[in-house]
Amino acid sequence: MENLVGLLFFFLFAAGTAGLMIGLHHWLGPKRSGKVHDMPFECGLPPHEIVRGKLTVKFFMVALLFILFDIELIFLIPWAILYRELGVFGFVEMFVFLLAVLAGLYYSIRRGALEWN
Repeated sequence: MENLVGLLFFFLFAAGTAGLMIGLHHWLGPKRSGKVHDMPFECGLPPHEIVRGKLTVKFFMVALLFILFDIELIFLIPWAILYRELGVFGFVEMFVFLLAVLAGLYYSIRRGALEWN
């Protein structure tokens, strides 16, 4: 129960910080409005039209792969810190985990997820 109180304070602090930043932005931020300020910026030239471009599936595949390997690093850092305490069992577990991640990378490369052609 004591751990949950600390976690609750952490979430309250994070929500309070986010709320404070948003409130400060509205209170101290610029309040300009007009024809020029309400238009989208397009390299200093007057915009001809609002472009709603479509993103290809390849973009989303690369984004998903980035998230996958980013989460892998989140697991690798604590393991590297506790490597000596975990011993052989921790090494084997991380080896199996990395093997599964590398199998996913191999599969995505074979399927062409990283090719932009």
